[in-house]
Amino acid sequence: MVDTANLPDPDVESAQIGPNGRLRHLITLQGLTRATVTRLLDHAEQFLAPPHQAAVRSDALAGRTVANLFFEPSTRTRASFELAAARLGADVLNLDVKTSSRKKGESILDTIYTLEAMQCDIFVVRDAAVGVPQMIAEAERPGVAVLNAGEAHVNHPTQGLLDALTLRLARPDLENVTLAIVGDLAHSRGARSAYEAFNALGIGAIHFVAPDGMMLDEATYPNAHRFSKLAPGIEEADAIMALRIQHERIDESDALPSLADYHRQFGITEHNLRLCKKTPLVMHPGPMNRGVEIDAATADGPQSLITEQVRNGVAIRMALLAEVDSSARQIHGA
Repeated sequence: MVDTANLPDPDVESAQIGPNGRLRHLITLQGLTRATVTRLLDHAEQFLAPPHQAAVRSDALAGRTVANLFFEPSTRTRASFELAAARLGADVLNLDVKTSSRKKGESILDTIYTLEAMQCDIFVVRDAAVGVPQMIAEAERPGVAVLNAGEAHVNHPTQGLLDALTLRLARPDLENVTLAIVGDLAHSRGARSAYEAFNALGIGAIHFVAPDGMMLDEATYPNAHRFSKLAPGIEEADAIMALRIQHERIDESDALPSLADYHRQFGITEHNLRLCKKTPLVMHPGPMNRGVEIDAATADGPQSLITEQVRNGVAIRMALLAEVDSSARQIHGA
């Protein structure tokens, strides 16, 4: 089980809200009110277009510069932030650790100060270390905003919000929905943020389903029901979110089932879905390991919302970019 002593400073939840009551930065979903989360989801819906129609565009960020700083690999999150910024009319700078001076030993704050001098306005940050987005937010000049695009194993707030948007669109009656999150919970920042988003929205029930060594602790996530076996964890589920095994974050000393055993015992497969009393919706934050935590027939089946999650990710990130920029302009007159 991951040591929760590594979780971010709880004071960040107040620091990220500006004096105007709106998001100044987005570091974590911890502590965000139902009203705030609902407003963000409502705003994101305005950026959704039907499939095969032209993407929604805006000039809300015209004249602003968004810097995407991804010091960990990313496909969906980085691409969707880049598209979101461009569709809002911003200039976009993508910085990869392999081509940055941080590789040469420059501190991350010196990198930030360099980009601030080039008049970057919003920093989208992904890093393998705990606390980096908060550290940058605290060091920023007035008017500059920070969005957390994935932080170690502890936070992935935009993922949590897009998961919430996706399920809310499919099931507006969230208060009657049971969501089962199945898999490597202990090492999943996405699972943590999904819990925070759905908990804020008042979802009916959240089930954590995981083998020993992959469960989140009860003290930090008190409103989740815990199951060490798949059948009781998903039998009442209206929706199931499968998680990949985070091999890059797992200690080699952890005793985990083989991939074959894991697939048989916890995989979201057509066979295992027969354990459900209903036909549940299926989600996955990606990237998927088909044949491990989910099978192809389920991932691509009629009950799958996985493609919608990807589509909704751009809308969520558009809403967040617009929110923090608008907040900065209100507070600082930028």
